[in-house]
Amino acid sequence: MTNLAGPESVPGSGPELALAAEFPAADRGRWQELVAGVLRKSGRLPEDFTGAPESKLVTRTYDGIEIQPLYTAEDELGALGFPGLPPFVRGARPEGVIGTGWDVRVRHLRADAKAVNAAILADLEGGASSVWLRVGDDALPLSALADALNDVYVELAPVVLDAGAGYEAAAQALLDLFAEREIPASEVVGTLGADPIGTTARTGEALPLAPVAELAARVAAKHPKVRTVVVDGLPFHEAGGADAQELGATIAAGVAYLRALTKGGLTVAQAAAQLEFRLAATADQFLTIAKLRAARRLWDRVLEVSGAPAATRGMHQHAVTSPTMLTQRDPWVNMLRTTVACFAAGVGGADAVTVLPFDAAIGLPDAFSARIARNTNAVLIEESKLGSVVDPAGGSWYVEKLTDELAEAAWREFTAIEARGGIEAELASGALAGRLAETWDKRAKRLGTRRDPITGVSEFPNLAEKPVSREPLPVLPEGGLPRHRYAEAYEKLRDASDAYLAEHGERPKIFLATLGPVAAHTARAGFAANLFQAGGLEAVNPGATDDLPGAFRESGARIACLCGTDAAYEEQAVAVAASLGAETVLLAGKGNYDGVAGNVYAGCDALEVLAGLHAQLGVSA
Repeated sequence: MTNLAGPESVPGSGPELALAAEFPAADRGRWQELVAGVLRKSGRLPEDFTGAPESKLVTRTYDGIEIQPLYTAEDELGALGFPGLPPFVRGARPEGVIGTGWDVRVRHLRADAKAVNAAILADLEGGASSVWLRVGDDALPLSALADALNDVYVELAPVVLDAGAGYEAAAQALLDLFAEREIPASEVVGTLGADPIGTTARTGEALPLAPVAELAARVAAKHPKVRTVVVDGLPFHEAGGADAQELGATIAAGVAYLRALTKGGLTVAQAAAQLEFRLAATADQFLTIAKLRAARRLWDRVLEVSGAPAATRGMHQHAVTSPTMLTQRDPWVNMLRTTVACFAAGVGGADAVTVLPFDAAIGLPDAFSARIARNTNAVLIEESKLGSVVDPAGGSWYVEKLTDELAEAAWREFTAIEARGGIEAELASGALAGRLAETWDKRAKRLGTRRDPITGVSEFPNLAEKPVSREPLPVLPEGGLPRHRYAEAYEKLRDASDAYLAEHGERPKIFLATLGPVAAHTARAGFAANLFQAGGLEAVNPGATDDLPGAFRESGARIACLCGTDAAYEEQAVAVAASLGAETVLLAGKGNYDGVAGNVYAGCDALEVLAGLHAQLGVSA
């Protein structure tokens, strides 16, 4: 074999090759100089600034965790532990999911048994490995459970039930089905889905925990491979909670179930084996990876102080791509969001992953969207080989630091809940709902100012997109914590624009009065058009013209927005604003000029601006 680097590059044969030897040695000081130079050019760093320049690049999560622009060996936390051993940060099993991949779990919401059965069989033939089935009121009737699972080998493809308050009857129906098919109790697999705390969070109606403890005791005695309880973090996530809030509340719910199940006669280890935890996976891949790793650390600590043996302290995790991040508008972008979230769930060590179809915020999935959701898992497991490496993020200074800080923040939330009487008391008093609402308000503000962008909705919207039509979603439980979606405020404006279009035959318009040559106004005209279209307002750009007033009259618009450079505004803004004859003149950028009523700029409250324009133009849903 030819050694392309030459004999001196072979270890032990002479001086080792020094890569990039012609460049100065890289160190933190040199990096800071380069950062400072770039920030000064962009105007973000004053010339007399004496602090660390990278401090200008620090961002914060909704839990207050600072995200640094650079992580180095200085951030190393020491011993990281091993997969399959306490504190299980690196995975609940030493082998991870090598050889099998994670459990590809598909959700089914239809009430018609024949349709559910066809969809389940298509999913299992297409690569799914377990079935998440909503049953009971407004869902699949329990009397039709056997029909829905016809030709499904339930001893090989675990069934996970979601029955809300009716979990006892649903659990019995599934166990009866196993018995009818003569499946030995020792071989029965599945999750009965009992979650009275999650149901209380959804509905606001308190449910007792004693029945779930009785059910778990019966199941543990006869069905060693069946889990009784789902500890669901999605209600806290969908209510607007930050990652540490979701974790803290979910761990608190897990502790409440531990208490109930041990009171019902199970040991701590037996009780822990009855629990499966459900957490949201978002398009913020690093926070999702850190959240799943931190969750295992937190649960290990809970079980450690509860006296459980080390081998029984691993958390069984089901990650679901976040319903909150899904959009109704430009839903095709949801494929990208769910792919990133699924990637993060797999890297984070989830045991089971549900990729919600890209149209899940619109209605029930069709065959195409269900197939894409399944294949998202398949690509990441089979083609990207994510399941072939145990804890692929392990050792990353950023991921390890973020995992540690998120675990600390979540532990503070958990202990605060416990100090106030536990998760049931926090739900009953409304205290938890209040904290989640505060976080949602902060998030909503950032969404409104587009600091948290939503591609296809608040950024790069497509007013010409063809609507996606689906069967309506079933009625979901409500009355407790709210269900939010990040795009909801913008989509409400788009709905109003659609209603206006249906009534008037055209969309409400904003005229872009571009000043100077194309090169001078392109950036601000593009920015303004993007913002207005996010609210369903058509941006009319006449391009280069010597007769802006004439172009404005021909457009049929009533409102105009000046778009150009600061120099052009100084020279022309007042005169052009006066010449247009518009009801209102806005300006893309900052600055006060006679005849200009308001400004649109990066960081402005886009939702407030758009709502005001809707009101002025008579646009209502």
